[in-house]
Amino acid sequence: MKVAIAGAGAVGRSIARELIANSHDVLLLERNLDHIDEESVPGARWVSGDACELDNLERVQLHKFNVVIAATGDDKANLVVSLLAKTEFAVARVVARVNDPRNEWLFDDDWGVDVAVSTPRMLASLVEEAVSVGDLVRLMTFRQGQANLVEMTLPDNTPLAGKPVRKLKLPRDAALVTILRGGRVIVPVPDDAVEGGDELIFIVPAEAEGQLRAAIIEPAAPA
Repeated sequence: MKVAIAGAGAVGRSIARELIANSHDVLLLERNLDHIDEESVPGARWVSGDACELDNLERVQLHKFNVVIAATGDDKANLVVSLLAKTEFAVARVVARVNDPRNEWLFDDDWGVDVAVSTPRMLASLVEEAVSVGDLVRLMTFRQGQANLVEMTLPDNTPLAGKPVRKLKLPRDAALVTILRGGRVIVPVPDDAVEGGDELIFIVPAEAEGQLRAAIIEPAAPA
């Protein structure tokens, strides 16, 4: 997969190293000459230039990339890069870094963003996930499909214990994608049974979160 990363600061370089380790073809586009250090990310292609300028995106042939990641430390720049990638170059997948959570509402498909990643929001969600039992925690929003990645930790005494996945009454378009049980990561099949203490990871439309809560959490509440 070909991935272009706008912004080669600490975040952009870290993402690039991870992608290269997984055998992806990575280009780093950086306007600050002080941030250009080819030895810091072996295997990446480095280009000097402002990713907000159309000429530079044309020069790197952005239309040939499968994914664009706007990873600069400037939310305005990340929005401009996302919009250009989607509208001018028809990039299939655009991921944008949100530096200031107050700007998160802007990072949607109107600006070409498919997935917005807010580090403060993710850290807060992980804290909630670590301490919340019997509640729904939103981990991430997928902007293009208006769906959310959510987590629920079942209480140890849940009446759902032993119930197979196929009998969970999930709302339409909701999907159970992973069960975390102790140190195990389980990709569920219909006959797998849930247990108390399981962390259930779902993808669900925003409007169906209440139904999911009713189907999974409320039945687990004490009578």
